[in-house]
Amino acid sequence: MLTSRIDTRCLLSLVLFFILFSTALARAEISEKQQQETYQQLESFAAILSILQEHYVEEIDTKAVIEGAINGLLLSLDPHSSYLKPEHYREFQEETSGAFTGIGIEITLKDGVLTVIAPIEDTPAAKAGIKANDRIIKINDEFTKGKSPFDAVKLLRGPKGSEVTISIFREGWQELKEFTLVRDIIPLQSVRSYVIRPGLGYLRITNFQRNTTKEAREHLARLRQAEPLQGLILDLRNNPGGLLDQAVNVADLFLAEGLIVYTRGRNQDLNLTYEAHRDEKTESFYPLVVLVNEGSASAAEIVAGAVQDHHRGVIVGTKTFGKGSVQTIIPLADGAGLRMTTARYYTPNGRSIQATGIIPDIVVEASNGGNGSTESGSDEVMREENLENHFFNQGEAEATPTPEVAAEIQERLDQDNQLQAAYNILKSLVLFASFEEEPGKPVSR
Repeated sequence: MLTSRIDTRCLLSLVLFFILFSTALARAEISEKQQQETYQQLESFAAILSILQEHYVEEIDTKAVIEGAINGLLLSLDPHSSYLKPEHYREFQEETSGAFTGIGIEITLKDGVLTVIAPIEDTPAAKAGIKANDRIIKINDEFTKGKSPFDAVKLLRGPKGSEVTISIFREGWQELKEFTLVRDIIPLQSVRSYVIRPGLGYLRITNFQRNTTKEAREHLARLRQAEPLQGLILDLRNNPGGLLDQAVNVADLFLAEGLIVYTRGRNQDLNLTYEAHRDEKTESFYPLVVLVNEGSASAAEIVAGAVQDHHRGVIVGTKTFGKGSVQTIIPLADGAGLRMTTARYYTPNGRSIQATGIIPDIVVEASNGGNGSTESGSDEVMREENLENHFFNQGEAEATPTPEVAAEIQERLDQDNQLQAAYNILKSLVLFASFEEEPGKPVSR
């Protein structure tokens, strides 16, 4: 018959464990019956831990076992809640306030499998061709089944210049494919921009960090230096999200009033409402096109949802990832942290995008066809100039048309069919806006 003798180390661990749970129960607003049932389950846990310490084939690490139990508890709730060991908590803080060394992907658990939310632009993962919804089956020949996202992050990170091999499965593939990546410093900068042509700008936000709104304002000011903005493409593709307040502040740059997002949770203190307001720094309301794809998640979806619900701009691309929950980070006494899902967020029209995502106003699938053409054959397009004995132009036959955009920008448009579609839509919006302002007046193209 098994005995239940508990040694001093185990006793101290159990005392700490019971204190933590008893404190949580005392603070929670639950019934006496629920508390009683919880205490009974904790007694079962204590009994099992005692038996393991006494009779398991090898001596167990009590701290590691309890941490495993906490991780199991959180992972049984949802894929975004987790226990952050002190080193994991420090890494999490680095991701939003400083650079870190790794391969540059945001990951989550999807159907129990480690899944890429999005690669971060210009990082080893993005350059190697890692895509949103890729499933990471192995890291350095170690299977990822049963690992939390933070366990995986620990394996993926390492010194700059070192290598890590990940085995990926992608929908449509028949077998795993290995990617060997060289770790590099993942920069903090989250905003990039350039002028497509005078008056039309491009703004790219790769994720939402502590300085994102400040950077966005600075980039918008640069885009306006030559002449006022007549239209803007806001690119949120492969943006895995980030800080809620930064998403709200970025959306506020493009909205004058009304709801941006609101959250609802069990705790009334987490039922928050965020509204837009116009001030001296608010951008003028030029036509706006927002690019999204399956790698646009969380905070990126907040911005896209607010723009869409307010009819502020046109959403172009493919359906977004669909992460509509809010996580709160609670620091713990030993330097660890508790990442806990505390609320769902809703777009201004009351839509929850959890597991459904944002559906673009105009769906444009990404194409590998260079210029985004949907033609699968190689037949050339027949034009008047190809017809035998066609009339020649009687005007300036030797004149060469002025390029609409610089060669470098045109190359980007040719290689990115979604960006090309967004540009064409933006030009149409600008043209239509000019008709509304001065109907009947010729428009300069």
